[in-house]
Amino acid sequence: MNVIIIGAGIMGTTFATLAKELAPELDITILERLDGPGAGNSWVFNNAGTGHEANCELNYTPVDEEVISVEKALKIHAQFNVAKQFWAHLVEKGAIPDPKTFINQTKHCTIVSEPSIDELKLRFREMSGHHFFEQMRYSEDFDEIESWIPYCMEGRPRSQKMAATVIETGTDVDFGALTEQMAAHAVQDLGVKIEYGTHVRRVHRSPTGRWIIEAETQEASLQYKADVLFVGAGGGAFPLLKKSHLPFRSRFAGFPVGGRFLQASITEEQASHYRAKTYGKAKVGAPPMSVPHLDLRVVNGKHYLLFGPFASFKPVLEKGRGFFDYLSSMRLHDIPALLNVALEHFPLVKYLVSETFKGEKSMFEELDEFAPGLSEKFDWKPVQAGQRVQIIKDGDLQMGTEILVSSDKTYGTLLGASPGASVSPEVMLRCLEQLMPSIFDSDEAKEKKKKIFPEDNLEALIKNADRYREIRDSANQRLGISASGAK
Repeated sequence: MNVIIIGAGIMGTTFATLAKELAPELDITILERLDGPGAGNSWVFNNAGTGHEANCELNYTPVDEEVISVEKALKIHAQFNVAKQFWAHLVEKGAIPDPKTFINQTKHCTIVSEPSIDELKLRFREMSGHHFFEQMRYSEDFDEIESWIPYCMEGRPRSQKMAATVIETGTDVDFGALTEQMAAHAVQDLGVKIEYGTHVRRVHRSPTGRWIIEAETQEASLQYKADVLFVGAGGGAFPLLKKSHLPFRSRFAGFPVGGRFLQASITEEQASHYRAKTYGKAKVGAPPMSVPHLDLRVVNGKHYLLFGPFASFKPVLEKGRGFFDYLSSMRLHDIPALLNVALEHFPLVKYLVSETFKGEKSMFEELDEFAPGLSEKFDWKPVQAGQRVQIIKDGDLQMGTEILVSSDKTYGTLLGASPGASVSPEVMLRCLEQLMPSIFDSDEAKEKKKKIFPEDNLEALIKNADRYREIRDSANQRLGISASGAK
């Protein structure tokens, strides 16, 4: 079977690696617009690098008066623990020689001021009662919080009432480095072919039912044929879906959201002083992806602090592509959906436009509000993050991701963003199950899947505490994550 994958980011590379591990007979080619793997939204500074497992993100546990919903947090945490099994498998087989090249233990903290303390306390009470979050700690003691996240507290007056939670086993993930190593393994050891600098312009079906992929490089126009096509091209998946002529294409449109961060290079000693990712509470009217957070990042053995994100409305599908690409991806049937989002979510649109024109002075003011005095401690510079394209489905703006598979199981794609890369192995496993179910039929494939994913059933992880702890501890041990705290 001939399989073409569009996009060599974390999703496409994971899809190819998993598919080849389970079915070595597949002929797989990845077509990538950029010059290397993981160079788009997967690249280290195009995202915050949080190993999202719902430890610290308030937007994953929405509160309605005194009722808190933890269902989304449980699902994301379970998905991340499926992801860790896959990454631990890659480490164990030597495809990734050292896990510290892409994953490093980092405390996951949440901090709020007095108006939100009751909400955080409610969140802690509900979450710590579940075995996923049994290691979570809560405090309103200034000195204890300062010991967890000193840069957030050292310049703060002791009279200011704050509350925080911490989980010691959180992670910082360099998804770009992970993608690069996976791609090298896929090519060298599994026989996957990757063609870089290849921009796919159009996909359509031939009279025989195969997919025709029209692409171009700097030198020539190219055409590929595929029995199965998977599009994992981030925002670039939307225009290809529109050109596919699949019946469900008219249900979806894209809503692009950009972002910036403040970035500072720090020493290893300073990193050991603050080894955390600390999330706060989003402003009223701000999108969920704009929750402020101060993150330690580890990149090629060097350490950085990242603060943001500062959202923006930028009508482009991917970083490095222009407005015309976005405009040409639209169809007449998208206009009512876009107008509906503009009307229904006018405060969000207004917020994004205002954030777009925010200057460095305002960015530093927000940093100092989150961590008083920190703007003076380091040499900060603004950096442009990646470009997200959120889903508009049936006229409604959606947060999250969605797998789409054609009825004849020849075309699959992934739309949307958060939590994205953090759960990529679990999401790509589900996509494979829907798109190419036959590869799971053989006893050999079933045995291989069990070796890669000892437990991929989310409900089993959610409901069976002993099974979850067994799976978590095994993966953590291989990935260098210690139950005793961040190292």
